Amino acid sequence: MTGSETTPSFRLAYVPGVTPAKWVRIWNERLPDIPLTLVQVSAAEAFGALRNGEADAGLARLPADRPDDLSAIPLYTETTVVVVPKDHLVAAVEEVSAEDLADDIVLHPMDETLDWQRRPGTPAKERPATTADAVELVAAGVGLLVVPQSLARLHHRRDLTYRPVTDAPQSRVGLCWPQEATTDMVEDFIGIVRGRTVNSTRGRRPAPEQPKEQRPRAAEGTPRRTPARGRAAAPGKNPRKPAGGRQGRSRRRS
Repeated sequence: MTGSETTPSFRLAYVPGVTPAKWVRIWNERLPDIPLTLVQVSAAEAFGALRNGEADAGLARLPADRPDDLSAIPLYTETTVVVVPKDHLVAAVEEVSAEDLADDIVLHPMDETLDWQRRPGTPAKERPATTADAVELVAAGVGLLVVPQSLARLHHRRDLTYRPVTDAPQSRVGLCWPQEATTDMVEDFIGIVRGRTVNSTRGRRPAPEQPKEQRPRAAEGTPRRTPARGRAAAPGKNPRKPAGGRQGRSRRRS
């Protein structure tokens, strides 16, 4: 290897709450010669990391208006939940609406990912810096927190629980990458997240075709045997007549 050659690698950014483990495992199975490096970024930093070349692609939360310079494939939509103390009244029901939270203080951290037209509840005097800080405030009884379900699971505490909010905006997670940098490795990862098999005609790297088994050739000068369809009859005998007996039904003596 010369000094100018570098080992190819694929850098995948991901935001809190997203778990890329399944796709990383498939990548390592299919492309063991190309290491995949995970780059954890905040939701606010995800698009900047792609634009600055810090990652080749990213699993991010999609805004209502996607940036024009990025390509995106929506992967799934999350349920939105409200995080509450276990002794809160909300914990006694299966789901709530945003109107049900009107009398509660609802925290809205600075890294909030939901696209609200009108935030529910009574706002707190100050906005927490992060979702993790907001969860600590919920545990202290300061207020409630509305987040995508994966973030509620990420910051799980034994003294807290969560319930779905039926009419809250939902969070969409997608695979994003710069439009001008749709590389072969990006295409490979697109095929993985879309569930394409390794032999898919749309994939970039089809599995190598296995060579067909060939029968060994006969040595030069050796006569080639042709398989017979049936056993050859002895010379001078009728091949249709059974050996050792007369053909047809025997006569009955009166």
